[in-house]
Amino acid sequence: MSYRVIALDLDGTLLDDQKRILPESLEALNLARKAGVKVLIVTGRHHVAIHPFYQALDLDTPAICCNGTYLYDYIGKKVLESDPLTTQETSAVLDLVKQTDVHHLVYADDAMMYDQLSAPVQRTLKWSETLPTAQRPNLIKVDDFYKAMHDVNAIWKIATTTPDHDELRALVEKIEQQVGLECEWSWVDQVDIAKKGNSKGRRLQRWVEANGMNMSDVIAFGDNFNDLSMLEHVGLGVAMGNASDEVKSRAKMVTKVNSQPGIAETIHKYILS
Repeated sequence: MSYRVIALDLDGTLLDDQKRILPESLEALNLARKAGVKVLIVTGRHHVAIHPFYQALDLDTPAICCNGTYLYDYIGKKVLESDPLTTQETSAVLDLVKQTDVHHLVYADDAMMYDQLSAPVQRTLKWSETLPTAQRPNLIKVDDFYKAMHDVNAIWKIATTTPDHDELRALVEKIEQQVGLECEWSWVDQVDIAKKGNSKGRRLQRWVEANGMNMSDVIAFGDNFNDLSMLEHVGLGVAMGNASDEVKSRAKMVTKVNSQPGIAETIHKYILS
């Protein structure tokens, strides 16, 4: 069939391990766009952390950010629709997180907020320094998250991370049972916490249908558990070769690892041929 939309996760999918888009992917996506196919970024990232990729792809579509918490219009520089966390929900999560050694960041408005210079924050800051000033993500150090959350308009998600997977799983169980929020693994050591019901697939479906299309018109690429909500409900859900076996088993097909041109090959086979 002829697909009309390409939905792309970033980390571990469109991006290689050095956070670069393969030239083969850029070429294939550009050809698809010229053929009238819409290309969307569907990511767990904050919109302030996808500037270089959005611009490299030369997109005119909105970006689905923070695992579907909101739809962001880069052209108009505004949020089009969203389901953010309440301050009460955020406070309840912070209460539980502070009982652990789990690191956390709060994604809100136009910034990612942190209170400790953890390894993930240091990696993001190091990556930021390689970018032109206008493309750098906005990271803000805060002294008190409880105070900071009352100074913002919207709280998109809370990213929690630790190499201790058992501690992270225990925290997730408490948050799900006691606070009732959405907890999705977005990386091997990271769980993203957001409003119940938010997902990449749900926000993608809203956008697709609002533009007169169906999910069967979509090819989606992803590598992690937070991608399953779109991989399982589009016309062709493609798991990367570096995805876990469970993610691969639930996708409709598996392509090469993110350091190889599997995305380009799939686009050429199913859209450009």
